[in-house]
Amino acid sequence: MKVLRTLGVAVVVLLTLAGVAGAQSWQPLAHKPTFSASTALLLTDGTVMVHQYSGLQWWRLTPDNTGSYVNGTWSQQASLPSDYSPLYYASAVLPDGRLLVEGGEYNFGQFAWTNLGAIYDPLANTWTHVSPPTGWANIGDAQSVILSSGTLMLANALTSQQALLNATNLTWTSTGSGKADGNDEEGWELLPNGLVLTVDANNTSDLMHSEKYSFRAGKWISAGSTIVKLPDTNSDGSGSHEIGPAILRPDGTVFAMGGTAHTAIYNTTTGIWTTGPDFPNVGGQLDMADAPASLLPSGNVLCDTSPGVFLKPTHFFEFDGTSFIQVPDPPDATKKTSFEGRMLLLPTGQVFFTDGTTDVEVYTASGSPDPSWAPTIHSVPTSITRGGSFTLSGTQLHGLSAGAAYGDDAQMATNYPLVRITNHATGHVFYARTHDHSNMSIAPGARSSTHFDVSSTVETGASDLVVVANGIASKAVTVTVQ
Repeated sequence: MKVLRTLGVAVVVLLTLAGVAGAQSWQPLAHKPTFSASTALLLTDGTVMVHQYSGLQWWRLTPDNTGSYVNGTWSQQASLPSDYSPLYYASAVLPDGRLLVEGGEYNFGQFAWTNLGAIYDPLANTWTHVSPPTGWANIGDAQSVILSSGTLMLANALTSQQALLNATNLTWTSTGSGKADGNDEEGWELLPNGLVLTVDANNTSDLMHSEKYSFRAGKWISAGSTIVKLPDTNSDGSGSHEIGPAILRPDGTVFAMGGTAHTAIYNTTTGIWTTGPDFPNVGGQLDMADAPASLLPSGNVLCDTSPGVFLKPTHFFEFDGTSFIQVPDPPDATKKTSFEGRMLLLPTGQVFFTDGTTDVEVYTASGSPDPSWAPTIHSVPTSITRGGSFTLSGTQLHGLSAGAAYGDDAQMATNYPLVRITNHATGHVFYARTHDHSNMSIAPGARSSTHFDVSSTVETGASDLVVVANGIASKAVTVTVQ
C-alpha cells in the first residue's frame, strides 16, 4: 500500500521512432486551459468535465459547432463542497447523467484516505455531499464501476469491502463477500456477461490470482491464474502493489497490463487467461504501474508506459491484439511518468489526454471500427422538437467495452449512449443530453433504451441523428427538428 508517490530520476535515452505507426498524431487544444488539468469525464450531453489538479474547481470543455474538441471552449463550473478537494479518487457518470466522485488519497494536498464524496447535477450546476457507506471511515483512492444494471459499485481502498449506491436516495448497501484480498491498487473491468473482473494486487499467497464479482450473488469467485505476475508485489508483502489498467476489447478479450513487464489476456467466452506480450525496452524496461489506457475505435488499445514504477519518461504504444506498436509521444512525455496521465475516449473516436498541466492533447489514431461493433437504432421519433424529451431504443447503445481505464485513482468509463444531431443545411453538430438508460450492458447485441433532451439551441430542419458509444457511431436516421 502506497503512502506517497515519489518520482525517481532516470537517464533518458532518446530513440528515433523507426517503424512507428505513421498516421497517429497528437494535437494540443486550440484554447489552452488556464488551469492544471487532471481527471476528465464525458457528460451525456457531449461536453467534457475536467477536474483542476488537486483543487475544488471543475471546468467544462464544449466542442465547437463542427463537433471538434480540439477547437472547443472552456467554461468554469460549480466547485466541489468547500471541505472536499481530492486527489486520486473514484469517479463515474451515472445513468441519470450526474457525475459522482468518492474518496481521495489526498484532500487539499494532505494525505487523508478521506471518506468524503460529492455528486454533480449538470442541469443545476451544483455539487451535493454524499455520505459514505455505513461504518466506512475511509474510501481513499478507490475503484468504482457501473454494473450492467446501472448500479454503481464502490470499493473501500483500505479493506476488502464494497458497497452499492442507491442513486435515488444516495444511500449504500454492502456487497462483495468472499474477496480474496484487499481492494488497494486494483482496478475493475465490466464484462459482457455482467460480471466484474479484477486482478489481485495484494494476494501474497497467490501473486497471479484474479477474481470475478457477481451482482446476482453479491460475491467474488476465482477467475483463475493470470499465468504471469502483473502486480508489483512480492510474496513477503514488499513492492509497490501497483498494477496497470485492464481494457475489454470488442473481440471479447480483456487486455490486462502489469505494474511489471508483463501483460495477460482474459478470454471472456472461455474464462481462460493467456500470456500477452511483455512491454518493450525503450531506454529501460517499461511497465504500466498506475497508468492510463484507452480503447480505440479500431479495437487497438493506447498505452502510456514508464521505465519502472513512477519513473520518467513516458512512451506510448498501441496494442493491436498481438503486439505493441510504438506511436509518437505527446510533448510533455520526457517530463512525465505514467501515473500522471489520464485518458478519456471522446465521441469523435479520439483520446483526450491530460497530465496535470495546462497542456491538454488529443490523440487521433488510424484504423476504423468493424461495422458490427456500432450501435443500432431501432426506434426514434422522426420529428423532434427543440426543448422536448424523447425516447430512443436499439442494440449495443453502450458499446462493447467501458472504454478508457486507469484502475484505482480514477475511472472514466464511457459505455453510455450519446445522441448527436447534424443539421443538413449548415453541417453544424449538436448533442442531445441522454439520461436514465434502461441498462448499461456491454454484451454484443444487448437491447436498451435511453431518453434524450433536445436543446433549445439545436438548429431546426432536416438533420441526421446518430447514437455514439465509445467513439463509434450508428447509421444515421433522418429526423426533422421543429
